[in-house]
Amino acid sequence: MMRFVWRRIEISSGDGEISKLGFGKRGIVTSCRAVLLPRFGGPEVLEFHENVAVPDLKPNHVLVRARAVSINPLDTRMRSGYGRSIFEPLLPLILGRDISGEVAAVGNSVKSLTFGQEVFGALHPTAVRGTYTDYAILAEDELAPKPASLSHVEASAIPFAALTAWRALKSTARIRVGQRVLVIGGGGAVGFSAIQLAVAAGCHVSTTCGGESISRILAAGAEQAVDYTSEDAEIALKGHFDAVLDTIGVPDTERMGISLLKRGGHYMTLQGEAASVTDRYGLAIGLPMATAILLKKQMQYRYSHGIEYWWNYMRADAEGLHEIRRLSEAGKLQVPVDKTFPISQVREAHEAKDRRRIPGKVVMEID
Repeated sequence: MMRFVWRRIEISSGDGEISKLGFGKRGIVTSCRAVLLPRFGGPEVLEFHENVAVPDLKPNHVLVRARAVSINPLDTRMRSGYGRSIFEPLLPLILGRDISGEVAAVGNSVKSLTFGQEVFGALHPTAVRGTYTDYAILAEDELAPKPASLSHVEASAIPFAALTAWRALKSTARIRVGQRVLVIGGGGAVGFSAIQLAVAAGCHVSTTCGGESISRILAAGAEQAVDYTSEDAEIALKGHFDAVLDTIGVPDTERMGISLLKRGGHYMTLQGEAASVTDRYGLAIGLPMATAILLKKQMQYRYSHGIEYWWNYMRADAEGLHEIRRLSEAGKLQVPVDKTFPISQVREAHEAKDRRRIPGKVVMEID
C-alpha cells in the first residue's frame, strides 16, 4: 500500500510574488512496497513487504518512482553475506543498485532534474536503502535523464556496470586514443561495458570471454576476443597493453594481466580484498589490514614490473553517467537483458542467477 501527502511547494521570488516549483504540487510518498533482506542467506530470505516507510528527502536527494531495477552480482553476494562487517548491524536492508523510472519528488537543492522526468542511475555499493522498491532515493549526481531511445528495462541494466567500468578506465587508467586495452572477462556486464567505453575512446581493445560472447564482443568493436575455454589466452593475446581491467580477479588472471602490461600501465581488478578481509577480521582490524595488503601489492608491482595496481569499485560520477547516457542514446553502449521478472518474483530471479540458469543480465519490472 502507498500513502501520499500532497504539498504545495512555493518559493518567494524576492519581489513579493510567489513562484511555484515544477508543477506546483508534488506527491510525497510516505510508504511503499519493497523487498527486504532481514538476514543473510539464500534467495528464500528475501521478503516482499507492502508497507515500508520512505525516509524524508535530504536537500540533494531525488525520490524516484522505479519502473525497472536490475540484479547485479553485488546484490546476490550481499544477500549471501558479502560485506557482513558493514551491513549486519544495519539489517534489514533493501538490496539493489540500478534503477530506471520517473522523478516523484526532489530535495530543495536539486537543480538538474524535475518532477515527472524519466531518469536512470545507480547507488553507491554501500547504500543501505537500495532500489528493490517502488520508490527509491538517490542523490542528484547518481541520476541522469534516461536515454530516450531505451525502455526502462534496457536503461536499468546499464548504470552500475558501466560506471564501474568508467571508474577503472577513465578515472584510474585515464585511457586515451590509440592506447591498447585488455578486458579480462569481457562477456559480463562490466566487461562488455568496458569494451564499449574503450572503443568509444578510440582504443584498441582485446578481451577474454566464453565462446558464446565472441560475436557480440567483436560486433561492439573489439579487435580480438579469445575464448578462454579453448585457447591459452596468455599465448593468444598479442603484444602488451596500456591498461588491463580484470573482472575475474583470481590469481591466474592477475598474474596474466600484469605480465601483459607495458611499463607504466595500469592493472585494475574488481575483486579487491577490502570486504573479504574486514568480514573475516572485523572493521577495526580488517580495514587497516586490507589497506596494508593493497599498499604492499602496489609497491611490489611498481618495483618489479613498473606498473600501477588498483582495486576498483564503482563510485557515483555525474560526468561519467552523462557520457554513458550519451553513448547509450547513440547506440554505442548497451547491456543486453536476458530475462525479466516482476519484482514480486525476486526470489525466483535471485535463484536463477545463483544457479546460473541465466548467464546474462536479469531485470525486475515494477508495475
